[in-house]
Amino acid sequence: MFQGETAITIDDKGRLALPTAYRELIAGISAGRLVFTYNPFENGCLWLFPLGEWETVRDQVNALPNVKAVHRSLQMKLVGAAAHVEPDSASRILVPASQRMAAGIDKKAVLLGMGAKFELWSEQAHLAKIRQTIGEDEISDAMMNLKL
Repeated sequence: MFQGETAITIDDKGRLALPTAYRELIAGISAGRLVFTYNPFENGCLWLFPLGEWETVRDQVNALPNVKAVHRSLQMKLVGAAAHVEPDSASRILVPASQRMAAGIDKKAVLLGMGAKFELWSEQAHLAKIRQTIGEDEISDAMMNLKL
């Protein structure tokens, strides 16, 4: 579905223009309705879901028993922080100010198409992450069968 890396500029009002390559696809699968939320696993990054994909994730997360602190934390970061957005007439979407601040996203950012969702990274966090290599001791069993 979504793939690729796009340098993005966030305007003074906190909006980003959806890349042209994704506009029709987003309109077709979610009528332009998207959801921003935190990436609970990595600093400097927000997740952006088409509405239908988001509803699946939301329901799975809400189904977790909330007697465990880690489940409540995941529910807070994903569901509690979820913000619905829609493109304006210029195909711009507003990135919630509280999420921008928490992720350290300023004027320059990077939008990654990650299959069923997007990741919006601060330029600095993305650069730091991309410069990290995967060490041999980090390779999982599932990775061993990849033909890279």
